[in-house]
Amino acid sequence: MFIGEYQHSIDYKGRLSVPKKFRSQLESGAVVTRGLDGCLFLYTKESWEQLWGKLKELPLTQGDARSFSRYLLSGAVEVSFDQLGRAMVPSYLRDYAQIKNEAMVVGVGDRIELWAKDRWEDYRVKTESTSEEIAEKLTGLGI
Repeated sequence: MFIGEYQHSIDYKGRLSVPKKFRSQLESGAVVTRGLDGCLFLYTKESWEQLWGKLKELPLTQGDARSFSRYLLSGAVEVSFDQLGRAMVPSYLRDYAQIKNEAMVVGVGDRIELWAKDRWEDYRVKTESTSEEIAEKLTGLGI
């Protein structure tokens, strides 16, 4: 499970280092793609395959299902990590997430989210200010 938030720099080649505690789970490779809320999603190969299994079961005749599958799959790229735990994040994905020099690496269970530092701060502050309201809405889901 991925948890915590960490600040990392993007080097001049577009490589991002992931925290050392995450690296063992990513040794067999990973997939990075466009995420939601303006971030990138980074999945282990196993988690990506589970997500793909769910996506391919969506009905082809439903427009939203096709759109969401296209959104995730068309932006996806397999990444590998060097000995320093760095992976190349393609420029089109860095542009999408507005990641320039500083990134936040956020563990959220089965995936890692990659955020531009300023976007993460804005999102975190907004979410913290409404956390009680959000919790009340989720009560019916058993949270």
